[in-house]
Amino acid sequence: MSLSRVENPCFLLFLFVFQAIFILILYRGGPSNVFRGFLDSHQVLDYSKTHDVYTNLSLFTQAPNEEAMPYCSAQSPIFVGPLTITFRVLPSERMIIKKNPFVQSGGRYRPPHCLARYKSAILVAYKNQEKYLHHLLYYIHPFLQRQQLSYSIYLIQQVGNGTFNRAKLLNVGVREALKDEDWDCLLLHDVDLVPENDYNLYVCDEYYPKHMASAMDKFQYTIQLAGMKIVRTSPHLGRYKVMDYNEETETQEPWRRPTSRHNTRKTWKDDGMNSLEFKLLSRTKHPLYTNITVDIGYVPPFS
Repeated sequence: MSLSRVENPCFLLFLFVFQAIFILILYRGGPSNVFRGFLDSHQVLDYSKTHDVYTNLSLFTQAPNEEAMPYCSAQSPIFVGPLTITFRVLPSERMIIKKNPFVQSGGRYRPPHCLARYKSAILVAYKNQEKYLHHLLYYIHPFLQRQQLSYSIYLIQQVGNGTFNRAKLLNVGVREALKDEDWDCLLLHDVDLVPENDYNLYVCDEYYPKHMASAMDKFQYTIQLAGMKIVRTSPHLGRYKVMDYNEETETQEPWRRPTSRHNTRKTWKDDGMNSLEFKLLSRTKHPLYTNITVDIGYVPPFS
């Protein structure tokens, strides 16, 4: 006695599993998101066992023939997960340069062994925060290299005694960075935040803005964002250490600022890049970053 294919239990089970997978793909917004979820479950998440951010970077050596270089692997072969982050010793610029031999003038890097699949520009608003900057550069360069990215770091520096305007400085950074390269992703980075997991990929989402720092040690690795249509890195991957020097008091962090009376809903079409005005004072390539010094005019204090 034989059963038709429709009546066969194995075939019915296969059909059920196939339909379930199809529904899951539709629900999660495409196959890439589904597979990313499976990959996340296999990533190293034990933050009691961390690794030096420079671990195995020496495996990336110069290819003998640059014209015949292959594309980089879809996932970096040297990922380790949680990283050891400490701010007890201030690294010197000379030390950072020595530990990052493939970083070129202006803070530009391309993988020496393969062709990068993604190009990212890191934009950092800055005003007299040298200690923060040294720590950030020490960690962020090897962090990005571990991900096999082609990248460049831009420091947008505000001059004068006006109120520090992070948002406007980052808008300047976007405009200036796009003069150099058609970047796949522009990342707006705080100078006092350092990522703790190299699986936290510094690439953009295809459709929505992406919030990288979804968990900070300063807030017990929790953070609330309300009313924003964004993509968030999983909290177990988007963990960050926050630098906190007591003497660095002039920088007003976004989460400490009082509520502004500025009505964004009425003015957003005329704000930002549409109305950006500034005076470019200098643009200098340093060994670890490109410094863009600007005068953004008078900035009134927060209401």
